Amino acid sequence: MDYKLEILKLKKEKNALILAHFYQIPEIQELADFVGDSLGLAQKAAEAKVDIILFAGVHFMAETAKMLNPDTLVLLPDLEAGCSLADSCPEDDFRKFKEKYPDHLVISYINTTAAIKTLTDIVCTSGNAVQIVESLPKDQKIIFAPDKNLGGYINKITGRNMVLWNGTCEVHDILSTEAIIKMKEENPDASIIAHPECNAPVLALADYIGSTTGMIKFTQNDLNKKYIVVTESGIIHQMQKLSPDKEFLIVPSDSTCSCNDCPYMKLNTLEKLYLALKNETPTIEMDKKVMDLANKPILRMLDISKKLKLI
Repeated sequence: MDYKLEILKLKKEKNALILAHFYQIPEIQELADFVGDSLGLAQKAAEAKVDIILFAGVHFMAETAKMLNPDTLVLLPDLEAGCSLADSCPEDDFRKFKEKYPDHLVISYINTTAAIKTLTDIVCTSGNAVQIVESLPKDQKIIFAPDKNLGGYINKITGRNMVLWNGTCEVHDILSTEAIIKMKEENPDASIIAHPECNAPVLALADYIGSTTGMIKFTQNDLNKKYIVVTESGIIHQMQKLSPDKEFLIVPSDSTCSCNDCPYMKLNTLEKLYLALKNETPTIEMDKKVMDLANKPILRMLDISKKLKLI
């Protein structure tokens, strides 16, 4: 079966929108109506005027789309597509943590469950986190969750002293300085670009630090021709597509491969997208009360981002 052709037919018949994250396989990225990072995907979901959103990403992203479109059918091709970072912040544990700091405002990275978002004042993404923090008064006390690496990076950039939840993304936190230094020795002409979910020693080696969209734009506008890319391997497709004259080297997660794949992102396949659209399942189902509460900090993020002209 030509899954691509059948998906496109079903998309037209069912008035569906296909959203895909940069970490999806190239075939899915090429099929999607929009490919982006968490901020761009949230914005597209908020603007959607369709009957079905087919989300090629992970669970928290599809949840976000559902919260922004409560009356729209939101499909996730594989419900097992979770997120190690979101899983690192259980609701009950975070609630107790938050109670220790009653005078603190909570900023949560979008990579969290809807339950954590109900305990959040403002959601952020790696693309707007620094700007959202800096939009608040200097004396505002803040809890930042769940990524301690991103939170530590923001503290360093802004001079803040946010209280950090001890969570990480397994895909980014596993990357080592040793692997990067070795690649740099072998490719002295390459620039190092890294995602802020990486740990501090890794970020210290980077020539540029930014979100997936930020990294792609940097490689488009930068004069260099070779890059050591410190994030998930799916981003290479867009980088090569937009800058075909440049070379991109992904930092491997271990010595046995030349890749760094998110196992959850890669659960999505063309066959699963086809079946989800054909059968209109699996669907994202959410409690209305949770959905309403969790949506507030997302809308606040989008509002701040628009005022700061980030979107």
